[in-house]
Amino acid sequence: MSDTAIQTISFIGLGVMGYPMAGHLAKQGYTVRVYNRTATKAEAWTKEYSGSHHATPRQAAEGADLILVCVGNDDDVRQVTLREDGALHGMHQGAVLVDHTTASANLARELDEACQAQGAAFIDAPVSGGQQGAEKGALTIMCGGEERDFKRVQRVLDIYARALNLLGPAGSGQMTKMVNQICIAGLVQGLAEGLHFAEQAGLDREQVIEVISQGAAGSWQMENRHKTMIDDEYDHGFAVNWMRKDLAICLDQARELDAKLPVTALVDQFYGDIQTMGGGRWDTSSLLKRLRRD
Repeated sequence: MSDTAIQTISFIGLGVMGYPMAGHLAKQGYTVRVYNRTATKAEAWTKEYSGSHHATPRQAAEGADLILVCVGNDDDVRQVTLREDGALHGMHQGAVLVDHTTASANLARELDEACQAQGAAFIDAPVSGGQQGAEKGALTIMCGGEERDFKRVQRVLDIYARALNLLGPAGSGQMTKMVNQICIAGLVQGLAEGLHFAEQAGLDREQVIEVISQGAAGSWQMENRHKTMIDDEYDHGFAVNWMRKDLAICLDQARELDAKLPVTALVDQFYGDIQTMGGGRWDTSSLLKRLRRD
């Protein structure tokens, strides 16, 4: 089956990421069948876009050539895929299940085996780019799975991707997303400390960023977060609660691999401090607020 054979798509999970991602597919003319744990969200989606909403993931997956999942964590993924009313029990042979959730590599391999057992295919495909990237159709998607299956869904995923790559067998997408989160944790802490230092030194922080962002210190975080950090505004972006969930996955995997992540472990503790301050829903750049408090 080629990608051109994909006509009907099931999208499971209409959160801040899934809602616009599913919308991009509907706009491209695909038949989209949606499921969301809060049914009113699915109803709102079908009013805004063409498509149908269903009472269970299994019903949403019935007749779909491609099933896309974007939920919260490993347990959420298992609930919408593996249990009796889950998507796997509604999938037909030859269908492809793609999980956009940031979850564990072990879960990816578990789902891969489950799909193979019933003649279906699986790709783990966590995303980076946040709500803004989802709304603009400019996500970075890191995939793990078989090349033939990746090629089948590539054109569909490209609809909301800025970058899309196959990194290896099942689990490779999740492992790559872990690398992404490990790097971001260190970058945000470094930016927070730099801005805190500039503030304490009495420097014009905007001028400092204007200069150093043009050199080796420049980063996406610096470009997109320095203004709100300076203004002490954090009611936006990628929540600390979500980042801690992701870092827990990274640290668990590191223990399995005997990989050393001392900075990641430290920043994870700092995010714990932010949660204690009541900032679980604040953007990850709120690490600066923790330094200002001290």
